[in-house]
Amino acid sequence: MLKSKSPVWVLAALLVAGAVGHGAITQRWSVFAPDAARTERMHSLAIQLPDCEVQPIEHDVPLKERSVATSRRYRPADGSFSAAVSIISGVPGAVSTHTPDVCYTASGYRMLGEVKRETIKLASGTAACFVADFEKKRESGVERLRIRWAWTTDGTWEAPDRARFHYVRATELHKLYIATPIAVLDGPPAADSAALAAFVRAAFEQYSTAFRGPSSPDGHP
Repeated sequence: MLKSKSPVWVLAALLVAGAVGHGAITQRWSVFAPDAARTERMHSLAIQLPDCEVQPIEHDVPLKERSVATSRRYRPADGSFSAAVSIISGVPGAVSTHTPDVCYTASGYRMLGEVKRETIKLASGTAACFVADFEKKRESGVERLRIRWAWTTDGTWEAPDRARFHYVRATELHKLYIATPIAVLDGPPAADSAALAAFVRAAFEQYSTAFRGPSSPDGHP
């Protein structure tokens, strides 16, 4: 008596369906046609802040297919803070993943507390972002970082749950990281200084402006 091969076909069908579904979510097979001028504006932007030194740095954020990243470090003349800012642009299925709560913990950092959602008031509206603090013990001592991240498809920064699915229909996605060292003190990490808070606002504001591009005489992009 011949045994039925239906379980084999069922397994094969499930594997194919899973591959198709993953490819659709990551947009692996979709046509990617980014706005080249917009991408250039986003990646050439150096945040403008008085008496602030800007230095290009190698990015340490993971990249997937069809995505690009640019990173810069900012230090004001008075040394009140230091910030590493990275902008990533590309296919939403790639740019929406690899968030710091996953990547940094995988590379040896311990997250201090929970990821929080933060709303930042801007001159042009508001920006929403995620923020979390991380700690890593090294031979030279303890390192602590505060990292903010958010995405945009239209110039407004967002921090949605399940970003991969939230942006599944988008044609292009941009993600902004702002990483700042924080002092190692007893008790909970300290709040941002006024100077750092102003820098964070300027970063979200200026990247929003870069996304929208030059304004017309009537003030509209």
